Amino acid sequence: MNRELHRRDALKLIGAGAAGIYAVYPGRRAFAADSTYELVVEQGRIVIDGISSNAKTMGGSVPAPTLRWREGEEVVIHATNRLREPTSIHWHGLLLAGVMDGAPGFNGFVAIAPGQTYTYRFRLRQSGTYWYHSHSAMQEQMGMYGAIVIAPKEGDSAADRDYVVVLSDHTREDPRRVFANLKADAGHYNRGKRTVMDFFRDASRDGFNQTMKDRAEWGEMRMDPTDLADVTGYQFLVNGKGPQDNWTGLFTPGERVRLRIINASAMSFFDVRIPGLPMTILSADGQNVQPVRVEEFRFGIGETYDVMVLPREDKAYTLFAEPIDRSGYARATLAPRQGMQGEIPKLRPRTILTMEDMGLAHGGMDHSGHGAAASGGGAMDHSKMGHGAPAAAPADTGKMDHSKMDHSKPGAAPMPGMDHSKMGHAMPGKPAAAPPDRAIGWGDAGTLPGEKALAYADLRSARKTTDLRAPTQEIEVQLNGIMERYMWNINGRPFGQDEAIRVRYGERVRIKYVNTTMMAHPMHLHGMFVELENGQTERMPKKHVVIVPPGKEVSVILTADEPGEWPFHCHLLYHMEAGMMTRFIVGPKDERKAAAQ
Repeated sequence: MNRELHRRDALKLIGAGAAGIYAVYPGRRAFAADSTYELVVEQGRIVIDGISSNAKTMGGSVPAPTLRWREGEEVVIHATNRLREPTSIHWHGLLLAGVMDGAPGFNGFVAIAPGQTYTYRFRLRQSGTYWYHSHSAMQEQMGMYGAIVIAPKEGDSAADRDYVVVLSDHTREDPRRVFANLKADAGHYNRGKRTVMDFFRDASRDGFNQTMKDRAEWGEMRMDPTDLADVTGYQFLVNGKGPQDNWTGLFTPGERVRLRIINASAMSFFDVRIPGLPMTILSADGQNVQPVRVEEFRFGIGETYDVMVLPREDKAYTLFAEPIDRSGYARATLAPRQGMQGEIPKLRPRTILTMEDMGLAHGGMDHSGHGAAASGGGAMDHSKMGHGAPAAAPADTGKMDHSKMDHSKPGAAPMPGMDHSKMGHAMPGKPAAAPPDRAIGWGDAGTLPGEKALAYADLRSARKTTDLRAPTQEIEVQLNGIMERYMWNINGRPFGQDEAIRVRYGERVRIKYVNTTMMAHPMHLHGMFVELENGQTERMPKKHVVIVPPGKEVSVILTADEPGEWPFHCHLLYHMEAGMMTRFIVGPKDERKAAAQ
């Protein structure tokens, strides 16, 4: 169930969860806030396509209620923990004081103990589409996520309909069991490994010698080009509903429909399209961009895109989201009336990584960065691909309890198309088999000829860049991993053994991500926006999550204007749990004054 909370309602939400009665009371004035809520975290159950499973809920639903606020308001949220374990709520993408960010062990925030209530209080300094989720014990995998919509002070661009579309992946397995399975065998969920028949098909297409060479190179790197998502067997959801449940948004032909699309999954990159209905990108990660018309876009965990569509016909359209391993799909419907369904297309071929993807076809690293112009150069050492930087092997910590960690110590090119004649259609609501694999590579979603897939290079900020200072330093952030042991880290050190990244308050720095692994990593820096170096000069787009493709480099610019100790991590949940996180420390404001004296 997808619910929305508005501050003007006297009592918006009352219901019974598995642990008892919960309530949300907007508008309580005791704290002199513009909006005040009570949000209860508890154990519950959800039903997806007729199948019931355990869940952890906020406000009694999955996803949690959509919070609709206005820029400039001060909001207060009383979060009560009715779980048997500590919890937290992180306000993803919001600019706020560090202790309100909701990441246990950072900026003085301590996880909310069972039976306790924590009060979040902050003034909204931005507008746009964001989301909130747990930052404890992999709880977001169990359903602890929801949308935030912040209206701008000056009024938003008019849309006749405005819908939130939360995409997610759900498993009936306990996330701790999933993580244990990955630690025991990183390929535990890879049910699409290449077979002998694949070898003969590739040999027929590419030649025996080339196929043998390709297999030998992947074997030398101890990698599997089909292992893209780490976890399969997910149910893919739209606003908490499976493909059979079919979440539906209504429209009248000719209306402008705004869709606020959020990737709230734990591990899934999605290719999103609405066959027969082009989309105009209006914002990325809550920040307005100059409109870009596309037929589809790929986005990673934590990213958001606002799109506008204009359905003119009296017919149903299918919003279709495919994970990159094509192990299933999420779908929803836009229709003039309830009960209508659009055609569901067949799943397209899954990505099969190539040596070009890994930057090894010509002996060097590819710096294209998912369509983004990246700085830096140099060749990638073939022997180190996917094995991390030299570092002492950490102990297998299993479940990482962030609340108990001591953090006080310093420490896209155009996508080639697919043969249109081979695209088939399935009956509504029924899964369709994917055609045989082909080596389409990370950057190719199988976009139809003549259609456009969004690339980072297409994004231009709606506002000119205000800080045009040249960076005073460049920080290289290596993304490392040992896949067969399921160990992931930043700069060769897992979280807990990491050396913090430190910058001065107000400093302008370049962050260069260097992905030495075969997997894409959606990198998230809490507390601040970075500016993507994608070929723009005066209109670099601001983002809070940046995808770094396999074997690529991507660079961003940061004005470090939010003091504190911020989490900096891969938003693939199990990668973060395995250690792919560090601390990004921005010095105090008076540090800049002292340096100037």
